[in-house]
Amino acid sequence: MLPQSKPRRARYCHRLTPLLVLPIALPLFAHEVEEITVSGHRVNLIGESVSASQGVVSQRDIETRALLRSGEVLELIPGMVVTQHSGTGKANQYFLRGFNLDHGTDFATFYDDMPINMRSHGHGQGYTDLNFMIPELIATLRYQKGPYYADVGDFSGAGAGFINSKSHFNEGQLKLTAGSDEYYRLLAADSFHAGETELMWGFEATGYQGPWTDIDEDLDKYNGQLKATRTLGSGTLSWGLMGYSNAWNSADQIPARAVDAGLIDELGSIDTTTGGESSRYSANISWENDNWLASAYVIDYDLTLWSNFTYFLDDPINGDQFEQVDERQIFGGKLQYQHDLALGGLDVHNRYGLETRIDDINEVGLYHTQARQRLGTVRSDSITESSIAAFTDTEINWTERFKTVLGLRYDFYDFDVNDRAGSNNAGINLSPNSGTADDGIASVKASAVYRLSQNWEGYLSAGTGFHSNDARGTTIKIDPADGSAIDAVDPLVRSFGSELGLRANFNERINISAALWHLELDSELLFVGDAGNTEASDKTERAGLELTGYYRLNDNWTLDLEYAYTHARFVNEQPGRYVPGAVEDVLQLGVSADYASGVFGSLRLRYFGPRPLVETNEVSSDASTLLNAKLGYRFKPFTLSLDVLNLLDSDDHDIDYYYASQLAGEASPVEDVHYHPLEPRSLRVTLEMAF
Repeated sequence: MLPQSKPRRARYCHRLTPLLVLPIALPLFAHEVEEITVSGHRVNLIGESVSASQGVVSQRDIETRALLRSGEVLELIPGMVVTQHSGTGKANQYFLRGFNLDHGTDFATFYDDMPINMRSHGHGQGYTDLNFMIPELIATLRYQKGPYYADVGDFSGAGAGFINSKSHFNEGQLKLTAGSDEYYRLLAADSFHAGETELMWGFEATGYQGPWTDIDEDLDKYNGQLKATRTLGSGTLSWGLMGYSNAWNSADQIPARAVDAGLIDELGSIDTTTGGESSRYSANISWENDNWLASAYVIDYDLTLWSNFTYFLDDPINGDQFEQVDERQIFGGKLQYQHDLALGGLDVHNRYGLETRIDDINEVGLYHTQARQRLGTVRSDSITESSIAAFTDTEINWTERFKTVLGLRYDFYDFDVNDRAGSNNAGINLSPNSGTADDGIASVKASAVYRLSQNWEGYLSAGTGFHSNDARGTTIKIDPADGSAIDAVDPLVRSFGSELGLRANFNERINISAALWHLELDSELLFVGDAGNTEASDKTERAGLELTGYYRLNDNWTLDLEYAYTHARFVNEQPGRYVPGAVEDVLQLGVSADYASGVFGSLRLRYFGPRPLVETNEVSSDASTLLNAKLGYRFKPFTLSLDVLNLLDSDDHDIDYYYASQLAGEASPVEDVHYHPLEPRSLRVTLEMAF
């Protein structure tokens, strides 16, 4: 994380009793259920959605893309950009609606009803690491942008994504991939019947050395998922187990002056000992029918991350490398009931829900290190952060053409922070930073939908939302860097959004949507995970236009276009009003083909526009253009495919920051652009066998 350019948010929760019951039974073997294929971007959502900013992505949409990293699945959300400023094992950087979402703040993400965003995380508030996910096991990705939906609370100012895994395969998959820079991947997945239960399983192993000139990335990643589904009573019972383990070395962002002076090349590093280790293990269970949904989960997670973004600015002798630690268990669940009724001749749909979550964080720590060896403690805490929420929404169909949706939500958080370090390496007593805090927030959501014709539908939506802040920021009193008094942050930061939208669908071949939106975010007092203290920001306003279009030319060819424009500003001078990292223009163009003869392929262009790096916009990033291609041939039971990543071998940047750092030999800090380059052109060949 960047002390000066990547501020963090902080929050609070309520202490509750863990409520997980995890039946773990493992019935075995059998096969074959008919699989219904849905191509998500061509789904007709007229009559189903409550805004123009909702959509569905299917496995077919995912498998046509050449992906460098699993987290790039979120780039199927129109306007979303997924990049990386560090090693492959670290959570991606996300950009949407004028937000540099950092590693996930202000966009809520869920996998099989389990939250992915990490509260009060060691590296950043809302940290969203998707490396545990196996893309081939995804059935659908449902997204909704804006704070207009009562079923989502924390982190959802810019929107939310809901990833649901498959329950079965028509036939098993065995994939072997080999590529540039010693990339390899093994995937095996299938499903079986065991009596009335269907078991879906998948396993993935990935290794990668990377293109870097002075480090081997040594990525060593393993993923596994098991999911069981069966009919129980009037509904469907499913439970799942997931496991993920990863270790890697990092090629972090680099200062432009070091490249210009020839100290390193664009694929080099200043500190060659950064990297990380992470794991995630989970169990979840749910039961659902037409009226009820009940789900529960438990997650065991840890991360150790070594970073160095300022080099020798704070410690000219040992360097500025730091270690961030996060070890936690997460417990939670959801209960939802919905029903239809006739009221005064009107069709009414009601929904009611309760949610709870507890983050039992054994340690969230920040240490000063050199070559991954600890030199001292900056700050170390244990945290219990709990929340409970209730929500309801009512959809009333006033006529065959016109309906409204009104939603209400209330969230309550409780934070309990306990200092583990006593005094830190600077001799500062951090025990005053222990403490408790709590807060609650009510949110109102509303949408009006008018069916203009069989093919056209219009939307007007508005709502309030929020994101939580890091628990440590809600109780902080002493700055761990210098011992000075420091103000605590607001536990919850409110947002307000509105949107005017339009959607059309013609003969299931053309699917288009347009949205004009506006979003306000209240004063952003932030907790900076990389420094262990708070940093003030101000109220922001964002407005934008989003256009999407998907055109199926015939049974073989499909075209798509996604464009997003955002105007983001601070309400008050900072001294300037530009929001660092806020992207104005995002454009994606794609063409894909799939022939009955077995030939298939796709070509995708992503344009990531320039963005201000400081509030005055005196320093800004360059634009980034990336072209990826996929070409393949099916000859049953085999499929052979080639992914060409960064087809044009662009040397544009994945991400840019502007802050002060100090290299060895420099007498004083230097304000400079620090960037992470796009990875050079690489080839990956995959041989798949169906069984």
